[in-house]
Amino acid sequence: MAPLVELEEVTKLYGAQQALGPVTLSIPEGTVGLLGPNGAGKSTLVRLMLGLIKPTSGTIRVMGEEPGTRALRRRIGYVPEGEAIFPDLTGVEAVAYAGRLVGMSPADALQRAHQVLDYVELSEARYRFVEKYSTGMKQRLKLAQALVHDPDLLILDEPTEGVDPEVRLRLLDFIQELSREYGIQILLSTHILPDVERLAAHVVVLNVGRVAAHGTLQELRAQRAKGYLVRVHGPHDAFTETLTKRGIPWTMSPPNIQVSAEDPKVILKALTEAGVVVRHLAPQQVSLGEAFEQAVEGQTNA
Repeated sequence: MAPLVELEEVTKLYGAQQALGPVTLSIPEGTVGLLGPNGAGKSTLVRLMLGLIKPTSGTIRVMGEEPGTRALRRRIGYVPEGEAIFPDLTGVEAVAYAGRLVGMSPADALQRAHQVLDYVELSEARYRFVEKYSTGMKQRLKLAQALVHDPDLLILDEPTEGVDPEVRLRLLDFIQELSREYGIQILLSTHILPDVERLAAHVVVLNVGRVAAHGTLQELRAQRAKGYLVRVHGPHDAFTETLTKRGIPWTMSPPNIQVSAEDPKVILKALTEAGVVVRHLAPQQVSLGEAFEQAVEGQTNA
């Protein structure tokens, strides 16, 4: 797939502090999860993509264009972290105003505002002042503001933070539908790993301003695995005894045997020596949480 975002030797400094980089990375189209602990550089990367700040060095392209241009801004919808609302406006006024900011005419912005408020299920609250909205309603309002101009890319910064479980699941439903049914590219910056596991096809992990890991969910889990899962036909005693004799660590994980070996050929030799038939041999997959922890463990600015 064509890159959604391309970074080449990108750095960002605030005074003497390096917030990001150097980063060289190609992020594919689709739904992308952006992960990292506090201070990892996620917000800096998002601001660079939006053109709100410029890199200290290096080049960045979003959907093939330089960030900050009016043409690119019209192709991006942004859901910022926090409330980010105008308290003296009604819901429909707030969404229509967002449309005006990207160049829509007053009539088009108002018409579209009604449509997206219906979509995010705020139709009955459209004439209420947004300061009276609950946290979940405000999150849906921000989503409506980001969608009012029909963007190609939706950047979401902690979109489910602070909402109750029912609202969180509904927000995830909206995001999933926008990607699958309407073809909108999604960049989801969050610390909530289950949200990424549900939505993202590709994951980028940042830590201390650098890329700690990136790839598909399956790739990240497989890359961080430390062995193989083996299932044999019949009794396993001969196989496990052979592993022990060869000094290969193993543990039982019924119905599998978890073997700590980097090369599957070593396992196949042990199977042959033991005279048993293998029914299943596959890399062990860790959870996204385990892969994330391993990616950032021990990484420093040095």
